[in-house]
Amino acid sequence: MTTTTPEAASSATTLLRFATAGSVDDGKSTLVGRLLHDSKSVLADQLEAVERASADRGQHTPDLALLTDGLRAEREQGITIDVAYRYFATPRRRFILADTPGHVQYTRNMVTGASTAELTVILVDARNGVVEQTRRHAAIAALLRVPHVVLAVNKMDLVDYRESDFAAIAEEFTAYATGLGIPEITAIPISALAGDNVVEASATMDWYGGPTVLEHLETVPVSHDLAHCHARLPVQYVIRPQTAEHPDYRGYAGQIAAGTFRVGETVTVLPSGRTTKVSGIDLLGEPVEAAWTPQSVTLLLEDDLDVSRGDLIVPAEDAPATTQDIEATVCHVADQPLTVGHRVLLKHGTRTVKAIVKDIPSRLTLDDLSLHPHPGLLAANDIGRVKIRTAEPLPVDSYADSRRTGSFILIDPADGTTLTAGMVGESFAAPEPVGAGADEEGWDF
Repeated sequence: MTTTTPEAASSATTLLRFATAGSVDDGKSTLVGRLLHDSKSVLADQLEAVERASADRGQHTPDLALLTDGLRAEREQGITIDVAYRYFATPRRRFILADTPGHVQYTRNMVTGASTAELTVILVDARNGVVEQTRRHAAIAALLRVPHVVLAVNKMDLVDYRESDFAAIAEEFTAYATGLGIPEITAIPISALAGDNVVEASATMDWYGGPTVLEHLETVPVSHDLAHCHARLPVQYVIRPQTAEHPDYRGYAGQIAAGTFRVGETVTVLPSGRTTKVSGIDLLGEPVEAAWTPQSVTLLLEDDLDVSRGDLIVPAEDAPATTQDIEATVCHVADQPLTVGHRVLLKHGTRTVKAIVKDIPSRLTLDDLSLHPHPGLLAANDIGRVKIRTAEPLPVDSYADSRRTGSFILIDPADGTTLTAGMVGESFAAPEPVGAGADEEGWDF
């Protein structure tokens, strides 16, 4: 049997998922294009296509933003509309990048891009400083518990590379983000257009002694603690080959959402609550002694239990409570409003159940980050607090404990449209909301 440990596996290669965010025209797509270009992650034919498209628009130099603004509407309007995912690698690390839109009406896309990110790069135009959309994106990063935030103060070339301009913006943003509870903020002065401090250190900002954007992305600690926290395996498929070689084989396949499972470990199957032991673990057709997130495995159990798709296998001593009443913070992503009494499908892990929205206690007003109590509905891009009653008990973790098993989506049962992304039990608070008109409870909603 294979006896590789999570520590050995994580040291062999690291993957960083990160997202970019910022206001309109702050240069997100240009930054991403510069990262890809200067790190030699752009194929020759891609660069040629960008050069041709730039020439067609009357530009004398390649517009690197076109490397990510791939939709026709994006190129025509010169804006980012959808989340653009890019995959690239350097000798030190592999990356999955989500370039998200800056427009207010596409806030939901930023939620999508940052929901699995371990780091978010928030861009600020050095001429404008911290604006409402900057605060909005910082609030979303805090709500989604993104552990690392980079403040990239862009277009430093347009303020003559003044250190004082950068220092003032960095101080304001750091104070604000720290109040939101973001644990780590790194500020970097850059010019994405000129390439200053993106991949190569800037020769014009010798007063800055920190890392470039790429250096920080390559060296920021990537948490693999998921291998050591609450073990969770949502069952995706029951395998019954019924062959002459394995007439009694019955395995439960799925991707480990968090934690580590070991042969001989006592586990509980939820929501039934039945307990048994792990008799074997198959990984890529081979037996192993242990497996951990995010590996896709097949667990074999000692007892013949009634286990099906949607069930959750967990350590017996670390089982979450099952409940039909869920209170969560959500971001509504559909154009159709979410209302009290709305009948929906709730998808949690591999399980989908019927549910009803019992109450919408509050909505976060994104313009001034104040609380609007009992709004009655959530419109597209709204972030609010909801209470949901499910038709069947669900084993849910708090989002603070697990971003995977503490999250869910609400689905329209009529056409399968995704309505809402939710975080179980999640709320966030700041000492003083920005702007006037805050509820007496502040941001604790």
